[in-house]
Amino acid sequence: MGEEEQTEIAMPGNIVLIGKKPAMNYVLAVVTQFNGGAKSVKVRARGNAISRAVDVAEISRNRFVTDAKVDNIAISSEELANEDGTKSKVSAIEITLAR
Repeated sequence: MGEEEQTEIAMPGNIVLIGKKPAMNYVLAVVTQFNGGAKSVKVRARGNAISRAVDVAEISRNRFVTDAKVDNIAISSEELANEDGTKSKVSAIEITLAR
């Protein structure tokens, strides 16, 4: 068996980028950040992953890091280049959880 490709779900600066993996994978990343001494963690997502980001923030806050509060929620639109060269706007969200 070959080595599995590992993708990083946490970035420097206590940021967790939400993608297509199950929500609990990202909850683990958030809890790990807090257990590592972080005072705040930012959960970021774009497009269809926005609902998963809200789930991650709520699961983290209600089940695992019960003293964390939602400190800030920022919404925006980002312009992405498509494969055919056209550009499209995608919604984005950043939820800041803080102790």
